[in-house]
Amino acid sequence: MGKEKGKDILYSLTKAGIGAIPLVGAPASELLQLIVTPPIEKRRSKWMLKIGEKIKKLEENNIDIKELENNEVFIDVVLQTTQQALKTSQNEKIEYYQNAILNSAIGENPNLSEIQIFLNFVSNFTVWHIKILKLFDNPKKWFEEQNKEPPSFLGGGLSDIITYSYPELKEQKEFYNLIWRDLKRAGLHNTAELNGMMTSSGLFAMRTTAFGKKFLKFVAENPFDKS
Repeated sequence: MGKEKGKDILYSLTKAGIGAIPLVGAPASELLQLIVTPPIEKRRSKWMLKIGEKIKKLEENNIDIKELENNEVFIDVVLQTTQQALKTSQNEKIEYYQNAILNSAIGENPNLSEIQIFLNFVSNFTVWHIKILKLFDNPKKWFEEQNKEPPSFLGGGLSDIITYSYPELKEQKEFYNLIWRDLKRAGLHNTAELNGMMTSSGLFAMRTTAFGKKFLKFVAENPFDKS
């Protein structure tokens, strides 16, 4: 059981216990509700406030947000991402969900079936899945964006790129190999193994499929939002 979920359950039990006390119960329960906001409500309030701020930026970039009321894809995305975002405390995932909402608002992907698959990827994958997929979408560009000097390998395996880029994964070979297989099964990259030897040019080749690129684009930062 997660810490946040545990807090919610504790809150509910505490409130129920106070409410069972004769005479004092009801007002004490109301007082508790005023003073102690349940963690899930905090998450929901923070989420809705952030989404409101993001959508406001669409309006500032000449997108008629009133039209979104009739955009069924957008409404579906808002409902699904809200449900999923409230289940996680990971800021990276929450940002992916926010980006998905904004990208659906500007028509980045009108295919609802693909959108549902992409949102399920965000929900079911770890943050590391998306980090590793981004790295191999365009390794050279990744190093530039990270202001990180690329490795000067004459040859090696893709696992060497992972551990160079993310030293914290150096002793977690089974972990990143599992992630790589997950991404392959999902059809997001086109390389079977991380440990096969290849040349330096091969190490820096793009490895995502067209479907993988579409997924990364859909959860990427909205072009109007540079915050």
